Amino acid sequence: MKPIVSIIMGSTSDLPVMEKAMALLEEMEIPFEVNALSAHRTPEAVERFAREAQPRGVKVIIAAAGMAAALPGVIAASTTLPVIGVPIKGMLDGLDAMLSIIQMPPGIPVATVGVNGAMNAAILATQIIALGDEAVAAKVAQYKARLGEKIEKANQQLADIKDYRFKTN
Repeated sequence: MKPIVSIIMGSTSDLPVMEKAMALLEEMEIPFEVNALSAHRTPEAVERFAREAQPRGVKVIIAAAGMAAALPGVIAASTTLPVIGVPIKGMLDGLDAMLSIIQMPPGIPVATVGVNGAMNAAILATQIIALGDEAVAAKVAQYKARLGEKIEKANQQLADIKDYRFKTN
C-alpha cells in the first residue's frame, strides 16, 4: 500500500523514539514510510521530499528533530501538508528542539507535540486522517475508549489495594 503518513527523522539516532509512532500507525493499519533526512546535511533532498510528498499520496508528515530542530520547519515551508514536529531530547532535555519547532513564522505552521512525543504525533496524524476516513475514525474512537478503560482498571486496582491495606491494619 502507498504510504499516507511519512515519518522523517533528522538522524537514525531518533529511531528509538520514533518506533512508538510506527507501532501505533501499524496498530491502526495506516500505511507509512520512514526516512532519515537532514535539514542541514541534505537540504535539497528535504525540500524535494516535501514538494513530492503530496503527489505521492502522503497526507500527513511527522518530522522528528533534536537540537536546532530545523527539519519540521523546512518541510513545512515546502509543502501544504500538515506537519507534526517531534522534538527529540538532546542537549537541553529537548527544550532547545521544542522551542525551535514551535517558534515558526506566520504562514509556516508546525503542530508540535511534547519532547519525545512520538506516540502523540502518531495519534494526531491518525486523527487528521480520520477526518476523511470513517474506518480510521472508528479505530481512533476504539483506541480512545481503551485508554479510558485502562484508567478505570487501574483505579479499581488501586481501590483493591486500599481495601486490602485497610482491612489488614
